[in-house]
Amino acid sequence: MTERPSAEVSATPALGGPGAGDNEVLVTGLGATTPLGGDVTSTWEAMLAGRSGVRQLSEEWAAEMPVRIAARLAVEPTEVIERVKARRMDRVQQVAVVAAREAWADAGSPDVEPERLAVVVGSGIGGALTLLGQWDVLREKGPRRVSPLTVPMLMPNGPAAVVGLEVGAKAAVRAPVSACATGAEALAIGLELIRSGKADVVLAGGAEACIHPLPMAGFAAMRAMSTRNDEPERASRPFDKGRDGFVLGEGGGMVVLERASHARARGRTGYAVLAGAGITADGYDIVQPDPSGTGQARAVAEALADGGLTGADIQHVNGHSTSTPAGDMGELLALRTAIGDHPVVTATKSMTGHLLGAAGAVEAIATVLSIRDGIVPPTINLEDPDDAVCLDIAANTARKMNITAAINDSFGFGGHNVALAFTAL
Repeated sequence: MTERPSAEVSATPALGGPGAGDNEVLVTGLGATTPLGGDVTSTWEAMLAGRSGVRQLSEEWAAEMPVRIAARLAVEPTEVIERVKARRMDRVQQVAVVAAREAWADAGSPDVEPERLAVVVGSGIGGALTLLGQWDVLREKGPRRVSPLTVPMLMPNGPAAVVGLEVGAKAAVRAPVSACATGAEALAIGLELIRSGKADVVLAGGAEACIHPLPMAGFAAMRAMSTRNDEPERASRPFDKGRDGFVLGEGGGMVVLERASHARARGRTGYAVLAGAGITADGYDIVQPDPSGTGQARAVAEALADGGLTGADIQHVNGHSTSTPAGDMGELLALRTAIGDHPVVTATKSMTGHLLGAAGAVEAIATVLSIRDGIVPPTINLEDPDDAVCLDIAANTARKMNITAAINDSFGFGGHNVALAFTAL
């Protein structure tokens, strides 16, 4: 992957803030596997071209489901991971390892003491396929046929554990679980680990793989998912009047965060600065976001303050924007409150579907690449904007623009709100 050319990493963020000096945190590596591509490059190219990764499900069980579409991975992880190793991991763990390997290699495989290396990887649901699959084995074949690897494959910290073992991290291996805000929260925790002096390098992100009849039936019963089964590529349509719910996807995104002085010492420039993070809670409902958007706006405001930024500094927002009737408009109101009327907003879930615990990490990668390349990927399927749309949406085609600071926000069931502020080098 080609990095943005630069003579030397500055010791001070472009727009200042408490991250200045040795506590400045750079993004030095990116890795992803998504419904749009098996790596960052192919995913980014597909995003900029406005391609959808949503397809009809071909499994027999899907025929009886009210929702028969999803966004599956473009490349099977078993095509990348050694066969024997892959068989010892749940699919979500495989996804995490694929993305982590790319991010680590992209960062130049940092030479860092294990006690100064941390991993923060989360998943909203975890090893659901193992849990449900082994329950079937137990019922149909008895307890002696249950795999001895069942527990390490289903445990929620499994993705973090396998990635930690992959890179030999000993400073910490942490596994946040905050529903659809998980991937973003992992990056926020990574930022704090470096700032606090507990690590010099953190491999952070999220992974999800739960396209299975039970989770899909559960989401469908909540009427949270789109039922546009005959038009899968047009089903995810954030901000459009015709939106009727999100589309479930699977994937993983990983980011190498690194102390600037550590990166400089090994000759690495990086992509961007993770300047700040904000984490709040709505305290409103287990699934519905607070319609006032107050908690979401506070998370964005905290990220700005943490990064020494103001709303006027932000040119772009990669939004959570799931294509649900209530969620999209509440988010725009929160962004206008915290930032103002000027940022260009995009919703890449219109192409990837909703990757749940991986969403925030994959969208953070898109935000970083928007800063690097000076371009905002489109929100596809935006044909008839909701009358309540109050911000500038990059609709249907990518938009070129200079970006020095951007926000990526993520929200999850339970009222979790996370915002990340990135700045140019």
